[in-house]
Amino acid sequence: MTVHTDPTTRVVLLGASNLTRGISTVVGMSRNIVGAPCAFFIAMGLGRSYGQRSTVLCRSLPGITECGLWPALQYGSGPVLALITDVGNDVIYGVPVKTIVAWVSTCIDRLQAAGATIVVTLPPMESIERLGPWRYHIARSLLFPGRRMPLADVVRRSRELAAGLTTLGGQDGVTVVEPEGRWYGLDPIHPRRRHLGTAWRKALGPWAAATAGAGPASVTVSPTRWARLMTATPQLWWLMGREMGRDQPCGRLPDGSTTWLY
Repeated sequence: MTVHTDPTTRVVLLGASNLTRGISTVVGMSRNIVGAPCAFFIAMGLGRSYGQRSTVLCRSLPGITECGLWPALQYGSGPVLALITDVGNDVIYGVPVKTIVAWVSTCIDRLQAAGATIVVTLPPMESIERLGPWRYHIARSLLFPGRRMPLADVVRRSRELAAGLTTLGGQDGVTVVEPEGRWYGLDPIHPRRRHLGTAWRKALGPWAAATAGAGPASVTVSPTRWARLMTATPQLWWLMGREMGRDQPCGRLPDGSTTWLY
């Protein structure tokens, strides 16, 4: 692994499908807040779990708490901004809520040790609470095929998770952000496209307040940035059970920022 010792701001992005979907926007907004090239440490992926190996189609990724991001992060010396989002996947995987909260708490402890300013997004409870049986059946079949958890259990466990994450938000340097119900349509966990910019601006706003940086204004669409982020290879993954990966960092963006993917 390349040793990273410069004082560049380190931006840690942890999440699953929403982060994957919006990674180009999030990276662009982060860059605007910092006002200089950053080192982006990213653990994302469709269906990503915070504490156990997860598989979507033929591709598997390690749990976020288990991935190589954490030892890599310690080699930096610059300030740290961190986003923890998409925590709810583990609910429908059947993981006990206390275990999920403990995984997130582990991430927070490690980030606090690095002096991070941390944002945690809650599950979109307003959207989840108004789910009816037919919408839940459609969403579960498309987003989590093979899972059979009843709607009542998903709602109850999501409430418990939101409460647990809110408690974690009482720690120094940790801000909890609650998604707005109006952002969601038929899909209860992914904001509609027209609300994506608003959702990410709200999520990243606490960084600007903590660093006295510029607000996370809308970013210009960058096909080059999107292509480089979406085609990057993580340090470790499995394809049909075969271990694969590459050394990090895995790329450099047009503005000079580096990307570390796990």
